Amino acid sequence: MSNNASDKPDTKSRKYSSQVVDGVEHAPSRAMLRAVGFGDDDFKKPQIGIASTWSMVTPCNMHINKLAEDVNRGVDAANGKGIIYGTITVSDGISMGTEGMKYSLVSREVIADSIEAVSGCMGHDGIIAIGGCDKNMPGCLMGMARLNRPSIFIYGGTIQPGKNHTDIISVFEAVGSHAKGTMSDIQLKNVEETAIPGPGSCGGMYTANTMASAIEALGMSLPNSSAQDAISSEKVDDCLRAGEAIMHLLRHDIKPSDIMTRAAFENSIKVVIALGGSTNAVLHLLAMAHTIGVELSLDDFTRIGAETPLLADLRPSGRFLMSDLIRIGGIQPLMKLMLDAGMLDGSCMTVTGKTLAENLKDVKPYPTGQEIIQPLDKPIKKDSHLVILRGNLAPQGAVAKITGKEGLSFTGTARVFNSEEETLKGILDGTVVSGDVLVIRYEGPKGAPGMREMLSPTSAIMGKGLGKDVALVTDGRFSGGSHGFVVGHITPEAIEGGPIAIVQSGDMITIDAETHEVKLHLNDAEIAQRLQNWKKPAPRYTRGVLAKYAKTVSSASEGAVTDKYL
Repeated sequence: MSNNASDKPDTKSRKYSSQVVDGVEHAPSRAMLRAVGFGDDDFKKPQIGIASTWSMVTPCNMHINKLAEDVNRGVDAANGKGIIYGTITVSDGISMGTEGMKYSLVSREVIADSIEAVSGCMGHDGIIAIGGCDKNMPGCLMGMARLNRPSIFIYGGTIQPGKNHTDIISVFEAVGSHAKGTMSDIQLKNVEETAIPGPGSCGGMYTANTMASAIEALGMSLPNSSAQDAISSEKVDDCLRAGEAIMHLLRHDIKPSDIMTRAAFENSIKVVIALGGSTNAVLHLLAMAHTIGVELSLDDFTRIGAETPLLADLRPSGRFLMSDLIRIGGIQPLMKLMLDAGMLDGSCMTVTGKTLAENLKDVKPYPTGQEIIQPLDKPIKKDSHLVILRGNLAPQGAVAKITGKEGLSFTGTARVFNSEEETLKGILDGTVVSGDVLVIRYEGPKGAPGMREMLSPTSAIMGKGLGKDVALVTDGRFSGGSHGFVVGHITPEAIEGGPIAIVQSGDMITIDAETHEVKLHLNDAEIAQRLQNWKKPAPRYTRGVLAKYAKTVSSASEGAVTDKYL
C-alpha cells in the first residue's frame, strides 16, 4: 500500500476502515493488520466484521466457527475483506433452573456491547453476525443497530430431531413424568441420551427459531435463513451469499435504520404470531426497536394480535418441529400467504436490497396436504396466542402465552414462592395441586437479577399431568418451550414494589385471555395496606455484572434494556 496520503483509494464503501488504515500516519495500524493476514490490496477493500457466537458451551453454537469461515470466504470472493471475531454465548437449556440462568438475559446486553465495541473500535464498514441461541440473536441485532452500518444477520440453523421425534423439551417434561412415577430411570436416561443428536438450535418454535423467523420477517437476514438445518448445504450457501449481499448494501448505503422500520417490526410481530412463537419475542422486539429508535409498546402487540391468527401447529403446544417446517418450504410461503392477504407491508426494504414483496414474488405455496401451516380461514386460533394482560396484579402489563388449548380463563388459589427453585421442589414433591395458581416472584430483571426463564417448573407441571389444572404467574419469563396456562413479565416486578410482592398463599387470582386481565381478588384498600407493610429485600448481588445489570436495567414492559434512562 502506498504511504502517499494523496494516493488514497476510493472511500465510498470504506467510510470507517479508511479512517483506520489510510495515510502515512496509520502505518502502525497497517503493520498490525499485516500480521493477521492483510496484504496491500486488502487495505483498499471494505472491511466486514464477522461476529461469531461460536463456542462449545452449547450445541446451538458449536458449529458456528465453520459457518463464520464460510461467511469469510463469501466476503472475500465479493472483493471485501472479512475479519472474524468472537462474542459470547451462554446456554439457557443447560443453565435452566440454576443460579447461572440469571446471566442469560444479561448476555444479550453483553453481546450487543461487544459487537458495538469491536466493530466500532476497528472501523468495520459492514457487519455480518451469526447467532444460534436465544439471546445472542437479538443481541447481535442490537449491536448492529447501535452502529447502524450495513449489516446482515445469519441464523446458525435448527437441530435435527432426536429419537422418536424428541427434543430438549422432551427431556424437561420427562423429569416431571419421572417425578409422577410414569417414567422409569432407564426411560428417562434414554430420552436424555437421544434427544439432542448434534449441532443446532432447539427444534420447536421455541425462542431461537422464533427470533430467527422474526429477524427474517424484519428483513435483516437473507430469505430462508431462519428455516435451514444447522448442518446443511443450504446453510453454507446462506453464509456464502451474505458476502455479495453485504457488498451490495455497502454500495447503496443501506443500513439497519433503513430496514428496521416501524412497518418492518409490525411485519415481524405478525409472523411471530402466525408461527405461535415465544413470549420472549415480545421482550426482544421491544428491545431491538428501542435500540434502532422505533417506538414500539405492549399495546402494539395487543392491537396487532387482535387481527392476526395463529396458523402453525408447531411445538411446544403443537405437533411439529422446525425441521418439519423446513421440509415444506420454511416461513417464506407463510409470508407470501400473509402478504397476498394484505397482512404484511411488502414495501419494506430488506438486506437483499429488494423489498419484501420483491423477495416473495416467486415463492411457491406450501405443498397440498401439508398439516403444519393451517389456512387463513381455518386458523388454530383466530387471534394472537401472545396475550398482553393488565389488571391490579400487573398494572404495567404482563405477557401470557395462551393458544386456546389450555382454555381462555383460569381462576385459582395462589401458592406463593419467592424463587424458581422453591417452586420446582413444590411441584415435584406434590405440594402443588390442581387449582393452584403458582406465583413465582423476585425473578424479574432487577429482582433475580436477570429475569430467569421458568422452563423447569412449566415442564414439570406438564410432565406431572397438571397442564390444564394449574396456572403460573411470575415477574420472570418463560422459555419458548414453555406451554400451559402461564403468565410472565409481570410489571412492576416484585423487587420494585409491584402488587405481585404482596400476594399471599390462599389469595384468589383470575387470568382471563378474553378480557386481557390478570386480577388479584383483593380490594384496593387491602392491596394498599399490604404494600405499606412490605419491605424491599436486600439485593441478591452487590458486585459484578449481575449487580451492574440490576442497577441499569429497565422493566420487562420496556424490553429490559440497559440504556433506557441514560
